[in-house]
Amino acid sequence: MKVKKSYFIGPTVVAFALALGIFVGGKLHFDDNPEKLFTTNSKKDKLNRLIDYIDYEYVDEVDTDSIVDVTVNNILDKLDPHSVYIPKDEMERVSENMKGDFVGIGINFYMFRDTITVTRTIKGGPSQRRGLRPGDKILMADQDTLYDLRLANDEIVSRLKGQEGSEVVLTVYRKSEDRIFKMRLQRDHVPIRSIDAYYMLKPDMGYIRMNRFAESTFDEFREALRDLKDDGAEKLVLDLRDNPGGYLNVAEDIADVFLPKGQLILFTKNKKGQIEKTFATSKGGFEEKPVYVLINERSASASEIIAGALQDNDVGTIVGRRSFGKGLVQREMALGDGSAVRLTVSRYYTPTGRSIQREYQNGTQDYYHQYMQRYRNGELESADSIRVADSLKFTTPKGKVVYGGGGIIPDVFVPIGSNEEEALAAMDARGFFSSFGFEHLEEDRARYADYTEDDFRTAYRADDILFERFIDFMDRYNFRLDYYRHQDLIKRYLKAALAEQLFSPDLKAEILGQADPMLQRILEMDQPGAEEE
Repeated sequence: MKVKKSYFIGPTVVAFALALGIFVGGKLHFDDNPEKLFTTNSKKDKLNRLIDYIDYEYVDEVDTDSIVDVTVNNILDKLDPHSVYIPKDEMERVSENMKGDFVGIGINFYMFRDTITVTRTIKGGPSQRRGLRPGDKILMADQDTLYDLRLANDEIVSRLKGQEGSEVVLTVYRKSEDRIFKMRLQRDHVPIRSIDAYYMLKPDMGYIRMNRFAESTFDEFREALRDLKDDGAEKLVLDLRDNPGGYLNVAEDIADVFLPKGQLILFTKNKKGQIEKTFATSKGGFEEKPVYVLINERSASASEIIAGALQDNDVGTIVGRRSFGKGLVQREMALGDGSAVRLTVSRYYTPTGRSIQREYQNGTQDYYHQYMQRYRNGELESADSIRVADSLKFTTPKGKVVYGGGGIIPDVFVPIGSNEEEALAAMDARGFFSSFGFEHLEEDRARYADYTEDDFRTAYRADDILFERFIDFMDRYNFRLDYYRHQDLIKRYLKAALAEQLFSPDLKAEILGQADPMLQRILEMDQPGAEEE
């Protein structure tokens, strides 16, 4: 039996900012033995001796740990933009995020007027099982007072988290019943969902949106796909927009679902020129069925693995805009003090032999300047503005021309929205609509008590009063936008924000999807007699 190494291939960028810098990690595993690999040499001796001199001889007290951290970061910065250092104090958070769960009570909350207020309980978590409700205010955890303290979110989370099986007694105020009561919870594993939402886009087509590739992602994906197939899905939209990546093996497993046995998913090549190939197995699950993969300029790494594997095997249709362009693989290696480094150990190539990694020889700053240049050269608005090199031209088995260098170019191009439409999407991502929706529900949650999910989906409309109140809300932040020009879209965002808090993220995604240009393009292509671009 072949044991797969665990690799990271993820994060990169968010919106118009720099990279998040995540990974491709796993266990330290070299062909050389530890004695040979870590043998003493003059370069290591020099660094160790310098640190000792500073520790024992330097005139002032110095935090040498911070010096080491800076040194490690400076060394990695000379390598490539995706080799990163993870300090000890960040390892727990990073590990939880990629493991796919943490130990806690399982709530989403909002600090409203210096009081922790539950916005939603996490499905299957301790709070949901014990009957905590949206709108409940948590006043105390055991003997710790949690209100009127202006606590940061991180501090609140640390007080609510704990060891698996440990108990916490919450003091809760429920406004709808005007009473204070105590609730005893047993902390348990709470999932960090990789699947943001899934639902039926039309009677024979399912939709799944994935935000990263963590340890739990494939199981989540398989469960979502099974539910959609039970609901009649014979076609699938896999939304990988803004997905920065994650574990390599998870991307391989998901690509395997769509590819017939024996087809190449990707291959990697390391420093020594050793090549490892990964082929689709007989496990499948959605072979020979139409699949659409959505990507954009912030889809990276593992997202590009899937898009490239399907495109190069002439399976499915890639829709959207050119992806980020990350073709490097990292492995996580412990540094002995609780910190770790995610070091680039190989490159990956799509089945036709493409490397989609952008150049980084001129340093990290130039690397991300190249990325920002896409906004300025017009390629997000027109496919004709995408710059490609004939030397990086490849051909799929069915004769389709594809290109390496700088990301996956979609089969069907969908331009970016206007600046104001993108600003509204950014406002949603930063939680403005969610915060407004929460405050609105705090004032009059009973107004929505009689809505079923179906009623809300079909009958509810955000009215002009709610729209005007949202404008007043945004005035707190001095956010300038022509709200009236985009009134219909803003009302849709408002409805979606309420839907998420009253019902589920799936309903929010469904409501927003009805005005999503990429999804509407897919629905157009899926009509009888329609042709792809």
